[in-house]
Amino acid sequence: MTATADLAEVEGTLARYGELTGRAMREFLARGDQAPYLTDLLADYPGRGGKALRPSLVLATCQAFGGSLREAMGPAVAIEMLHNAFLIHDDIEDQSRLRRGRPTLHRLHGVPLALNTGDALAMLSLRPLSDDGVLGSRIQRAILDEFLSMAQRTIAGQAKELGWRQDNIVDLDPHDYLELIGAKTCWYTTIYPLRVGALIGSRGSADLEGLTRFGFYLGAAFQIRDDLLNLLGTEEGYGKERLDDVWEGKRTLMLIHVLGAASPADRRWLEAYLAKPQSERTATEVRRIVDLMGEHGSVEFAVDYGHGIADAAHGALDGAFAGVPPSHHVSFIAGLVPYMLERTR
Repeated sequence: MTATADLAEVEGTLARYGELTGRAMREFLARGDQAPYLTDLLADYPGRGGKALRPSLVLATCQAFGGSLREAMGPAVAIEMLHNAFLIHDDIEDQSRLRRGRPTLHRLHGVPLALNTGDALAMLSLRPLSDDGVLGSRIQRAILDEFLSMAQRTIAGQAKELGWRQDNIVDLDPHDYLELIGAKTCWYTTIYPLRVGALIGSRGSADLEGLTRFGFYLGAAFQIRDDLLNLLGTEEGYGKERLDDVWEGKRTLMLIHVLGAASPADRRWLEAYLAKPQSERTATEVRRIVDLMGEHGSVEFAVDYGHGIADAAHGALDGAFAGVPPSHHVSFIAGLVPYMLERTR
């Protein structure tokens, strides 16, 4: 296995792949007819930038397995479009104010137009999977099957998270959390991009099970860090509201930990807070939860847990890329493991 890229190299590669994907996505969206109240909104979230993690994994994995940028670009654009569709819907579901440092789409244009835009992006994301015919029907069919399976898993995972909040499910442990984010986050953020990149690059001959295992741990490390950034990061760097996970009652590792560690009286208060409608929660209550997390070491628990998950990702890396020759593409993917723990946005 080639040496891990340093964090500056990882961020540089993400930026380069993000620029390539963004340009291709803009060209794709520009092909459609101009539609009032839709065309400009379709380009809004994609035009704000982002980490470009998902398309970068597609492009790098394809090349690591012997494929080309051109072959992988359609699927890379497709997953980035679906990601932006999910973001629009997530922001509505979570009543979020900010996305990538700017007001969310539903705050700018209202919920109905934002919902319609998210629906449109989700549907349009299928088109790049068969847009230019460079892959052949067998690989295109395999990619489409992967895409649909991934989307179904992700939506089911999101439904479970929303259901936990709606029904005030509090008897949870880290295993429940991993099961949730495995569906909600890992499949579309890391597992699918790795699998589809390998499918394209190897022309369907790659063993996908090792990639699935590595992708699960990589995606879990990503989500744990995302939860920590929402608690500890700056709004400017993070691009979203700080502490909105606490406002929303999301079952993060920190919340699950503090529920288990709190005194009976504090636990009853936490459960009552989580049972309230989000609109009735207060800044004072949010601060009390953050203080309780600090008192019981919930942040330290999540940091240590994330490091353990990253160690598991390191351990799964060689199996995922067994038989793949060393390259800067593999180095970049290996470098994503420490990047997940140290990223600031």
